[in-house]
Amino acid sequence: MLLPVPAELHSAVPLTPATAQAVAAHRDTVAAVLDGKDPRLLVVVGPCSVHDTEAALEYADLLGGAARRLADDLVVVLRAYLEKPRTALGWKGLLDSPGLDGKSDLAAGLRAGRSFLVEAAGRGLPLAYEFVDPLLAPYVADTVSWAAIGARTVASQPHRHLASWLPMPVGMKNCVSGDLRPAVAAAQVAAHPHALPMLSPQGRLTLTHTVGNSHPHVVLRGGPVPNYGADEVERAAGLLAASGLKRSVVVDGSHGNSAKDHNRQAEVVAELARRIGEGEQDLTGVMIESYLADGRQNLTAQPLRPDLSVTDACLGWERTEPLLDALAVASRHRRRARAAVPA
Repeated sequence: MLLPVPAELHSAVPLTPATAQAVAAHRDTVAAVLDGKDPRLLVVVGPCSVHDTEAALEYADLLGGAARRLADDLVVVLRAYLEKPRTALGWKGLLDSPGLDGKSDLAAGLRAGRSFLVEAAGRGLPLAYEFVDPLLAPYVADTVSWAAIGARTVASQPHRHLASWLPMPVGMKNCVSGDLRPAVAAAQVAAHPHALPMLSPQGRLTLTHTVGNSHPHVVLRGGPVPNYGADEVERAAGLLAASGLKRSVVVDGSHGNSAKDHNRQAEVVAELARRIGEGEQDLTGVMIESYLADGRQNLTAQPLRPDLSVTDACLGWERTEPLLDALAVASRHRRRARAAVPA
């Protein structure tokens, strides 16, 4: 089966000029937060993966309302993940299998996925995306304001080189084992120019010369043991600085940091909020897995609920909004404390 080339899909599902300008502005804002030039806190929040686009847009509207309300203190970014890396077998995400039946239909998935991303971006929120297959990046990258390279691919040279091409800040997650060093190395590699084979808008495999990513950083997502503590953040920031990069660390409240128990995200975020409020500087962002309803379901569930995650269990919206409020208060306290320090 022939797939549409990126230019064809962009033409069929275009970003409006206004949305393209908004995406560029969002990228600059996220970069300013990571630099410390914008004193607000970055919060990347949303479902583990999108399986029902209408329900995900409903969530986006709820999150957008909270983001506007808390905009003085937080830069809120919507998780809009359409590809899922698998340790073994399993659903690989909406791009690969939009029918949720295990059958690959990449042509339909690319159109459905890009349509969702374009509409979600048009509603005003910055979007976060984990890039899993480098060949698919040209189809969707223009909609994304913050990117992740995941724990299963962070040691991959093609993904590191892809990050050097991506035009938005990229967070490198520590390995599933908990090892942080490959993530720091990935950030260092991504910051430099590279030549790599890329799919052109016309579908030709071309040698592309990158300029290097201007804002690579690390994401602490835990492993067999959590790594969201102050000492771990300090160590990550120190390793980044030793590699010539900015001391900017994002902490994921889910995955290994919550022992894969979505309920424990609240404890992790409460601890992070406390430390942010007390002035911890290198902790520039927080990630939360959150969706409309609390928990998860199997893809075999009948009927399949649109409001409940089919991958990792998420905190429901009613439990998420208070966490955003707490992070906003903490960010405000830190910002005011910074402003009170004489220049």
